[in-house]
Amino acid sequence: MGSEVEVSEPLLSGTNKISTFPSERVPEWKDQITIRGLAASAMLGTLFCIITQKLNLTVGIIPSLNVAAGLLGFFFVKSWTGFWSRLGFQVKPFTKQENTVIQTCVVACYAVACSGGFGSYLIAMDERTYNLIGVDYPGNRAEDVKNPGLLWMIGFLFVVSFIGLFSLVPLCKVMIMDYKLTYPSGTATAGLINSFHTNNGAELAGYFPYTWGWTIQLDQDKGNVQYRHQTERPSNYDDTLRILTEQRQKDETFLKDRIPSWFAASGYVGLAAISTATLPVIYPPLKWYLVLCSCIIAPALAFCNSYGTGLTDCNLASTYGKISLFIIASLVGSNGGVLAGLAACGVMMSIVSSAADLMQDFKTGYLTLSSAKSMFVSQLVGTAMGCVIAPLTFWLFWTAFDIGSPDGPYKAPYAVIFREMAILGVEGFSQLPKHCLALCCGFFAAALVINLLRDVTPKRVSQFIPIPMAMAIPFYLGAYFAVDMFIGTVILYIWERINRKDAEDYAGAVASGLICGDGIWTLPSAILSIFRINPPICMYFGPSSTS
Repeated sequence: MGSEVEVSEPLLSGTNKISTFPSERVPEWKDQITIRGLAASAMLGTLFCIITQKLNLTVGIIPSLNVAAGLLGFFFVKSWTGFWSRLGFQVKPFTKQENTVIQTCVVACYAVACSGGFGSYLIAMDERTYNLIGVDYPGNRAEDVKNPGLLWMIGFLFVVSFIGLFSLVPLCKVMIMDYKLTYPSGTATAGLINSFHTNNGAELAGYFPYTWGWTIQLDQDKGNVQYRHQTERPSNYDDTLRILTEQRQKDETFLKDRIPSWFAASGYVGLAAISTATLPVIYPPLKWYLVLCSCIIAPALAFCNSYGTGLTDCNLASTYGKISLFIIASLVGSNGGVLAGLAACGVMMSIVSSAADLMQDFKTGYLTLSSAKSMFVSQLVGTAMGCVIAPLTFWLFWTAFDIGSPDGPYKAPYAVIFREMAILGVEGFSQLPKHCLALCCGFFAAALVINLLRDVTPKRVSQFIPIPMAMAIPFYLGAYFAVDMFIGTVILYIWERINRKDAEDYAGAVASGLICGDGIWTLPSAILSIFRINPPICMYFGPSSTS
């Protein structure tokens, strides 16, 4: 990449050659945020929150809906503008920047429903979960019960959901432009939006196979995917100039309206101070100094999670929340440790998750020439919507169904798990399996050494050293993830051997199409699940001894 920069700068310094490739006009950041866009975001955000709450309370696993948000945002606004145009009214053109802002706002809205704990740590506090575990269960105290309430849940979400948005803003250039992290869902969403908003987008759309399953190569050097839309193949020199022009415009657009670091730091400190003062009122066992310590540690964990999300597309915010749960529960002890641990889990999950979601959306904005400022504002607006819509949609389920009943459709399976983890955390590290802590510390040190080797060795050597974060994901999610990645890498390797030029041109588009197909299918899949429509065939594979 270093040689690429050295070549590109002299080429871009002259204007006589670049003028043959005019830059795309980018609207001002204020023009990218529209009333119709916010209205569409509110409607889609409500729909996605309902879907998320349904999945929260049934299976407890939420798929990424980023791609579906971009697609439905385009459909809504395009239908709106088409309707008024047929009636003879003049409407404002629908740009890909506005589409990106809508997608960002919708994702921020339903992300609150994902990280709000409506199927995990919040439900784990209620009386039903307390009774399910057992009144006589050691460490399960009646004092550690807090039943859901609409007002306090809305207040809690407003206090914690905005902090993470300010935590990594100063590092957005590092993550997106310097590290060139892929953020596969963000890249795929950008490819989808770009293909919708070009006159000859059909050429690229032909490389978007909407299919089940997705895979993309885990390679940091593939992080910057180019989407080119020419009808004929130019010479190599013109092709290079075109790529450099597009690259330069992306960089300039992204850096033009960057959020000042002082503003991000001030916002984080101010919101952390508010949460430190207010959270102990909502959860008395969670003392102010514990909240303050969580806010101090959170940016480092948010960076780790955002980095891992950029590599693997897996947001592991719940894992960092569980770490906070164990630590705070053990520090508080038996006198309120369960409630304090669950509340601390919510604080950490909200901060870490929103930071990763913001960086994912920044990647989409970078590839669609959207202003960083408009992306940040839409993220704030979407989060504010989510802090109201997510509790309201949950309250519909809470009042209409028997949530948490083992015999009902809404079992909230993770509620019992989170409460039992908090009870276990109260007992401290002594309750962990034998050698668990030693193994954790050993692999922590090994990850540091491996990363150090990747940084100090030449590229011809470092490219064969695995990334510890990417290695860790299959351990957490299962082998199917590693198998998908391996198959995708093999296909790309064979493609490069057969036709390297076409592989470089279209690998990103093919990978994005696969991700889009999987992402879009989550929407009808969730709708089928809501109406309790089961697959016609269910297969199960077990060991031979049990068959």
